Amino acid sequence: MHSINSLLIDLTLITIYAGITTLLCKKLKQPLVLGYVLAGILAGPYFSVFPTISNKEAISLWADIGIIFLLFGLGLEFSFKRMLNVGKAAMITANANILFMLFLGYNTGLLLGWSTMDSFFLGSMISMSSTTIIIKAFNDLNIKKQKFTDLVFGVLIVEDLMGILMLVLLPTIAMGKTIDGTELGLSVLKLIFFLILCFITGIYIVPTFLDKVQKLLTDEMLLLITVSLCFGMVLLATSSGFSSALGAFLMGSILAETELIERIEKNLRPLKDFFGAVFFVSVGMMVDPAMIVHYAKPIAVITLIVLCGITTFSILGFVASGQPLKVAVSGAFSLAQVGEFAFIIATLGMSLGVLSDKVYPIIVTVSVITTFITPMMIKSADKAYKFLNKNLPQTWLDYINKYSSSATVTHSEERLWSALFKNYLIRLTLFSVILYSIIVIATNIRPYVRDVIPYRIPANIIMTAGTLLVMSPFLKALIGWNILTTKFIKDKLFWLFPEKKEDIATEEQTPAKKVETIKLAIDEKTNRLRNFFADKNQVSRIYYKLWIAKRANRLPLIILTSFRILVSSFFIVTVVHKFLSENPKLTLFLVILTILFVFRSRWLLDQYLKIENQFLHNLEGHSAKENKEKS
Repeated sequence: MHSINSLLIDLTLITIYAGITTLLCKKLKQPLVLGYVLAGILAGPYFSVFPTISNKEAISLWADIGIIFLLFGLGLEFSFKRMLNVGKAAMITANANILFMLFLGYNTGLLLGWSTMDSFFLGSMISMSSTTIIIKAFNDLNIKKQKFTDLVFGVLIVEDLMGILMLVLLPTIAMGKTIDGTELGLSVLKLIFFLILCFITGIYIVPTFLDKVQKLLTDEMLLLITVSLCFGMVLLATSSGFSSALGAFLMGSILAETELIERIEKNLRPLKDFFGAVFFVSVGMMVDPAMIVHYAKPIAVITLIVLCGITTFSILGFVASGQPLKVAVSGAFSLAQVGEFAFIIATLGMSLGVLSDKVYPIIVTVSVITTFITPMMIKSADKAYKFLNKNLPQTWLDYINKYSSSATVTHSEERLWSALFKNYLIRLTLFSVILYSIIVIATNIRPYVRDVIPYRIPANIIMTAGTLLVMSPFLKALIGWNILTTKFIKDKLFWLFPEKKEDIATEEQTPAKKVETIKLAIDEKTNRLRNFFADKNQVSRIYYKLWIAKRANRLPLIILTSFRILVSSFFIVTVVHKFLSENPKLTLFLVILTILFVFRSRWLLDQYLKIENQFLHNLEGHSAKENKEKS
């Protein structure tokens, strides 16, 4: 009698359970993901009523393959062109969701008595919504063509990219048990180098190759080549120290730029669906129903945090970007769930051994609950809008309506916003790399400073002050001095200039003459600033044009600048903690002091411009000299 391999028996059980539960979900008009997770619970080792799997390790291997196909499929639907062209509403809302939910989730974990690492992973897991669930819900409810759905898809694009970044950075944080700025910086540098190398090489080689052999490709051959490219990039990514998910996503995004993308997606869909189902089933297998009952309180708290937090921050993000309240509410209620990235991040934490056993079933349960609620949330958006419209103060409603009506984006403005986001991301990356490099160099110099200055406290103070001083011109550029505009300076920021009002007008002048003198001085300074924006810096010029175009642009610009200030604060905190002290009060004081000094210093601006001009002069090199001789 022939023996049957245990893996075949396990796959049989999985497919039977998954078939039954997905049919049930289809009947109840619920997403299939719920059926897969339920099938995993039924087939898992913690549920003994029905036959269960016997080879859990083998299923975990299939689940890893499922993650690869999930991320590969996500990459095929992703496009770097779309990423650079997402609107300001999507960019601002996604940033607000990720930042605030990461903060809220982290502090929720601490309040529940969790460890720092569990809390950090919790914030990461609840900060992103589910692309799969939202697309499925939109299709089921037949609302895919409404205005707010495009905004939601834009938010999901940004969140997917941030999810990939988290998958790369979280192992570095987890292995160090604390957030080490230097290690994180080196990981970012390595990631940027890897992405640039693979993306440029891939974009040049892969589409060219497929274009050359396109006439020879059958669907079967195209599937084999596509899968081989996917696993080839996975192997390259893992060999370089990154996750297999990153490699799969990167190759998917490269293939998304080819002419064969529709054929590739069509051929790959059965494989992606099957292995994706195996992954979600494996998620359910790791859930102990008894633990769900035991941790009912944290599950309820986190579920409430997700529903209220994402909804609130999304509404604020959409409204801040100039969307009407009804559109903002509809979009926000669509995003209120925990996405599939939570499962992947949780699986990563478990594999690294840094995540407590209780976190996995809790986050899976929260995801199941929020997934089940998603269609109801979308349907209730209209009632929620009517409630807000009825109960919010009329002054608030008038302001939102006026703000949204004035925020209508023209074609020229849309181009400016697109250019701003491109330059914003490039400059944010560039200055982050420079600042991290300075911190790494300072870390290597520190032992020599301690040899010269044997006293610990003076040596630490000198290292901190010296590092911040070297970083300060680049912090100036990163924080951004380019949001100042004519009207803003006239009304609010006169104090930024060295002269005071009383120093401009003399006592001998009449009151009318004093007013005229001050007005002329302000006009002179703002004209000088306008000319400076127009001539010196492209990003500054874009900021300036958007700022003076309409008032509705100002809040989004302030939010973007606030994010840069937050990033700058992170670098300052890293320096203070590394070289001086981890005292939170001292750190906060030094961060505020440094930010104020950097923000107000005209000297730092001059130093940065000298560095930038010298760099551009060196970059132009011999060609600039030839052009000058010709002219």
